[in-house]
Formats: sequence, C-alpha cells, structure tokens
Amino acid sequence: MSRAYWIVRVSVHDEQRYPEYLAAAGPAFQNFGAKFVVRGGAFETMEGHARDRNVVVEFKDRATALACYHSPEYQSAKAIRQQYADADFIIIDGAA
Repeated sequence: MSRAYWIVRVSVHDEQRYPEYLAAAGPAFQNFGAKFVVRGGAFETMEGHARDRNVVVEFKDRATALACYHSPEYQSAKAIRQQYADADFIIIDGAA
C-alpha cells in the first residue's frame, strides 16, 4: 500500500485571518499522522498558472488521507479556510 498525499495550491485573501484555519486544522493533522513535505516556501512557475502557496501533506495511505479530509475537525477548518483563501486541492497516491 503506497503513501498518499494532499497537494494543495492556495491563494490567501486575508493573511491576518488565515492562521485561524491553520490552528483549526492542527488537531486533524495530528489525529491522522499528517507529515508536511512542502509548506509554502519559495518556488518558480515554469509552466501554467500558480497560486501563492503550495502545500504537500503525506499520509500513510489513501484511506487515511481521505479520512482526514472528511473528518469533522478538518471540515470545520475547511469552512474557515474558504472564508480567507481559494484553493485547488487533490488527494493522490504516491509512487509504489
């Protein structure tokens, strides 16, 4: 069973309030063993369109990645995030 990843590209509209999302999402990340591989950081857009931030979160498998996303803790955090940012969000299996 391969690891699975959240790949999230985010454009934050309210930098001062966005930390509310991060604080609210923390318990879900902890409960599901999330490991941040990429969290912001400098980047260069080589092709296509980019958002302001890129995040890659690793989970032990797809079931765990999906369970984290659908958890009540993350759904509450997502509602906060959607007030302050727009995002492209996928869950993808890692290479076997």
